[in-house]
Amino acid sequence: MSLFIDEVTIGLKAGDGGNGAVTFRREKHVPRGGPEGGDGGRGGSIVFETDPNLSTLVEFRPGKQYRADRGGDGMSKRMFGKDGPDLVLKTPVGTQIWNTETNELLADLSHFPQREIIATSGRGGRGNSHFVSSIQQAPKFAEKGEPGEELQIRLELKLLADVGLLGFPNVGKSTLLSRVSAAKPKIADYPFTTLVPNLGVVRVDDQHNFVMADIPGLIEKASEGAGLGIQFLKHLERTRLLVHLIDVSGLSGRDPYTDFDIINRELANFSDDLAKLPQIIALSRIDVVTNREELQPIIDFYEAKKLPVYPISAVTGDGIEPLVYYLHRTLQEMPKEAAMLDGSKGPIRITLNSRQSDEDPKRFTVLRNADGILVVTGKGIERMVAMTDLENEYGLRRLQRKFERVGLFQKLKEAGAVEGDTVQIKNMGFDYIEDEWADDTTVKPEEDEEDV
Repeated sequence: MSLFIDEVTIGLKAGDGGNGAVTFRREKHVPRGGPEGGDGGRGGSIVFETDPNLSTLVEFRPGKQYRADRGGDGMSKRMFGKDGPDLVLKTPVGTQIWNTETNELLADLSHFPQREIIATSGRGGRGNSHFVSSIQQAPKFAEKGEPGEELQIRLELKLLADVGLLGFPNVGKSTLLSRVSAAKPKIADYPFTTLVPNLGVVRVDDQHNFVMADIPGLIEKASEGAGLGIQFLKHLERTRLLVHLIDVSGLSGRDPYTDFDIINRELANFSDDLAKLPQIIALSRIDVVTNREELQPIIDFYEAKKLPVYPISAVTGDGIEPLVYYLHRTLQEMPKEAAMLDGSKGPIRITLNSRQSDEDPKRFTVLRNADGILVVTGKGIERMVAMTDLENEYGLRRLQRKFERVGLFQKLKEAGAVEGDTVQIKNMGFDYIEDEWADDTTVKPEEDEEDV
């Protein structure tokens, strides 16, 4: 049996942008050449792409950090650095991508073809040629590249099948799948034989087929995590139709009446949508029943619930063909949208535009932590710091002017900042000196023509 991995947690780090260059034109006949530093290149994003040839997440190593390349640094003569290539990771159709920190669904890879940017690259820093103003003819600073997005994600694979086989362990699901398709699941006469879901293509005729999933057997309280219940139940979520196998042979000691209620109670506890899926009852192992008339009360019981009932034997093939044709006809009449139980109407796309509101440098918070440090948080102001060369005196002066313009020092005062307090923004820390800020941050508008 092939290995099946349905959930894995990995790290992503998109490529940082390249640094802008600080260079000046130096030519024999141009004694006062101006700044000509080029921009850094954009880093590589991390893109997930569906691949119909994949069926597991086995290629992803748990805990591994997947990194895209950074952009190239800017060069002289206003030459741009090279953009970093995107890192494309391929996944099976049916993969969901979750942010492990926020438990937010980032993308639902339910189609083919489908590509989604999950970790966005950092933009390249601007070279010093961008910062020329009427009073600053030779800027001696440039921007550093923007850091690429970094996050931990959880990949969850949910099988995409038209029909899911439902029932307690050892009721004949694997045998039925092997009978109606080319799938070769491991089959033996003991509970929990099937430890991973198996997929099989059921060919109705030369032009029609459908996919059937043999879901590992459930037990009571599976929706609460008993056995491997939750891992298995979620694979049923995307099926459009359920075949509920009820063992009527008496060999397994199961009760053909109470089993139905137990399984459906677990479905309802796990998901209302799952419990609403249409079901067909397959009375399995009828080859062991010596008197077929004994099945009539069971058939009447389920037909009273308005459920289609098909007595079958996966061993002898008795009743299999009518069941398959009924499943095919029912699927043909059902809308394809029924496969999308999570309410999504298509791919979820994460783009730079959707995040711009979070990156406004004027949107930040100032809070004093348990150590008395004033911690400033906000994507825009953190990016401002990250793209400043903190070892460059001119770059630091520019950053200080930008702090004033976004209202940082005013918010620090409102938060109760006093002289000597430590202020921390990302990896930058400084001491708050009120008089110094007041003296140094009185900036005329024309001193820095760049918008914040």
